[in-house]
Amino acid sequence: MNRLSLNQITTRGWSLPEAVRGCAAAGVPAIGLWRDKVEEVGVATAARLVREAGLAVSSLCRGGFLTAEGPEAHRAALADNLLALEEAAELGTDTLVMVVGGVPAGSRDLAGARERVADRLAELAPYAGDLGVRLAIEPLHPMFCADRAVVSTLGQALDLAERHPVEQVGVVVDSYHVWWDPDLAAQIARAGTRIASYQVCDWTLPLPADVLLGRGHVGDGHIDFGALTGMVTAAGYTGWIETEIFNQEIWDTPGEETLATVVERHHAHVVGG
Repeated sequence: MNRLSLNQITTRGWSLPEAVRGCAAAGVPAIGLWRDKVEEVGVATAARLVREAGLAVSSLCRGGFLTAEGPEAHRAALADNLLALEEAAELGTDTLVMVVGGVPAGSRDLAGARERVADRLAELAPYAGDLGVRLAIEPLHPMFCADRAVVSTLGQALDLAERHPVEQVGVVVDSYHVWWDPDLAAQIARAGTRIASYQVCDWTLPLPADVLLGRGHVGDGHIDFGALTGMVTAAGYTGWIETEIFNQEIWDTPGEETLATVVERHHAHVVGG
C-alpha cells in the first residue's frame, strides 16, 4: 500500500473532497488529481484538503495539447500549460502528466504536429524546472494518434524527453497504452530515471464504442503486470503506482466499492503478481 495512488478519474463520480476522504479511509496514501476537479474547489483549498488528510499528490492531470496550429492557438496552449505547472507546484506534486494532442482538425500533417510538440516542450521545460515540476510525456496507444496524442510509443516519448534535463522532462509508463509494444522492455530500461509516473489498468475486450472507456480493473484483461512492474522496477523506478481507469461501468459503481477493488488488485497483481 505504501506506493499505491488512486488516480482521481477512476472514481469519477466523487468530488475532490470525497476522493480525499475515500483514500484516507481506505489507507491509500496518495492521489492523482485532475485539473477540472481541482478547479471545482480551487487550488488552495484542494492543496489544503489533501495536506490535512495526510495524502501525497502523485501527479496532476493534465497538461499538453500542444499541436494546434497558428499563433493564437500557440499562445493559448502555452498559457494553459504554464498555469497547469503553477497548479502542480501549489498542489505539492512534481509531476504534470502531458497528453500532447492529436492532429489538428482538417490537417493530415502528422510530422508537423509532432514538430510543434517538440518546439512547445522546449518552451515549457525551463519553466517546469524552475518550479520543480516535471513535464511527464505520456505516450498513448496508436488508436488515439488522431485525436489525443501524436506520441504513440515510449521510444517516441523518450526521443522528446532526452532533449532536456531529466529533472525537467520525463515520461509516463501507462500499462494500457504501452503493453503491446514489442520494444517495451528495451525502452523501459532506456527510460531509467526519466520514468516520472507508472499508471496501471488492464486491456479488456471487447472494446466499447468509445474506445477511451475500454479500460478495466487490473487483473481483468490481457496485461502481465508482474512482468511490466518488474521492468519498471529494474529500471530504477521507486515512485507512486497510480491506478487510472476510464470505464463507464466502473464510474457507475459506488466509489468505496471501486476503491476496495483497486486495493485488492494492487496487492494481487501489481506488487504480488
